[in-house]
Amino acid sequence: MKAFRPFVVCAALAIPALAHAQAAGDRPAETYEEIERGIYFSVLGGPYFIVNPPAPEGSPRPFSPGQMAQVEVGVDLGERLSLGVFVMGASNRAGSEYVGNSGGAASGDFSMLVPGAVARFHLVGLADAQEVQRTWIYLRGGAGYAMFRPQQLLPDPDILVFAGPGVEYYTRLRHFSVGIEVTGSFFVKSQSFGFAVTPNLRYAF
Repeated sequence: MKAFRPFVVCAALAIPALAHAQAAGDRPAETYEEIERGIYFSVLGGPYFIVNPPAPEGSPRPFSPGQMAQVEVGVDLGERLSLGVFVMGASNRAGSEYVGNSGGAASGDFSMLVPGAVARFHLVGLADAQEVQRTWIYLRGGAGYAMFRPQQLLPDPDILVFAGPGVEYYTRLRHFSVGIEVTGSFFVKSQSFGFAVTPNLRYAF
């Protein structure tokens, strides 16, 4: 009987280990979404043009090329709709003939800072070879409060509204997407028009 005692002890020790291994094997495998959606952070930037910068009637309003950059934070509400807030900065060239609303006291280039809110709606999704809709055509629009510098050139703030289509591709890194959009803009008070072409990078978590 003593000869079987080591085997009994080994069996007693092995039974809990086998039970634990079986329980671990029954645990469902973790699955991940191919595309991460939720709170997101994005950056945009590119050329920004104002067709007729703010100025009184009869004053020169030359075509004004420039550059813009924008930082946006928001949340995805499902697969189709996203809401966010942003801060945009832009710098535009206008030349010495442009006096804005200064009455001739200042002239030349100007810049602006625009905080605001934005919404984006995904219209059409295109699937890849694995039937994952990674490419989306979307419409994005928003509004913001535009403040200009130098203040002597453009002393009055304005309301900026904008909208336009874009294309976004969700990469296989799950959290990252890249895209490009074309946006038309309108300054409500000065009746100025503009447009931008902006590549963008987005991270969702």
